[in-house]
Amino acid sequence: MHQPVMLKEVVSSLNLKRDDIVLDATIGGGGHAKEILKRIAPNGRLIGIDQDEAALKIVESEIESYHGSFKLVHDNFKNLDKILSAERIKYLDAILFDLGISTYQIEDSRRGFSIKYGGRLDMRMDPRANITAYDIVNRYSERSLSDIIERFGEERFHSRIARFIIGARSKKPIETSEELSSIIHKAVGYRYRKTRIDPATRTFQAIRIAVNDELASLEDGLKKAVSWLKAGARICVISFHSLEDRIVKGLFKSYSNLGVLKIVTKKPLRPSPAEIATNPRSRSGKLRVAERIE
Repeated sequence: MHQPVMLKEVVSSLNLKRDDIVLDATIGGGGHAKEILKRIAPNGRLIGIDQDEAALKIVESEIESYHGSFKLVHDNFKNLDKILSAERIKYLDAILFDLGISTYQIEDSRRGFSIKYGGRLDMRMDPRANITAYDIVNRYSERSLSDIIERFGEERFHSRIARFIIGARSKKPIETSEELSSIIHKAVGYRYRKTRIDPATRTFQAIRIAVNDELASLEDGLKKAVSWLKAGARICVISFHSLEDRIVKGLFKSYSNLGVLKIVTKKPLRPSPAEIATNPRSRSGKLRVAERIE
């Protein structure tokens, strides 16, 4: 089961009230959404967005008791301005971005997100997207692969990994995440002996980010989200790696300098030791909160 990260901290930080209009830009497994609805129903309204249609079907069954208080939309949050306009929303009282991958997405081998669970190389959040991990791994040049792995994975052995991928695919296409993981292990495995992470982790992250254009979408979505907040409204963002957090921190700081936002969390909130013990995947989560001034 998907466990929402820093649930208490998020709900508290959003400053929710009855009748609020809230955007959950990455509704995922619906754990945060359910708690939000408890606090804004029956006359409040939640707009939930997700690229993953399967996620929307799951969350709809989870929150069906609040029928009439929510609207689920299959789309990318970078299009939230169009979504909110179509729903005739004039302003928002709170916004949440939870940028993590749901447990069911990781454990579904058909999606190809996981090193552990194998499966065909896909990694698309939205199955309607044209580019897959298979395309990147098997068709991009060595230079492009190296650049992606360095930029989005911050992987120091990016050149070596790209070279090994090119060598492997010259013999046969690389079709599964297990095959890709094995190639990366051969390229750099022994160099990770003193670390706890799998040697393939950074490369898998990089390819997933490239497939879904995650960083550009995040920056675009956050900028649009701020413009929909009314005075006093809060925006909460949970990020799970330094590239995401850098974007959130930078944008919050820029809007703070312009007098548009007040930064509520000078340092990001982190999961408690107790939460990490019960949900190890939460350990890298960082929650940043800001409030609209004008």
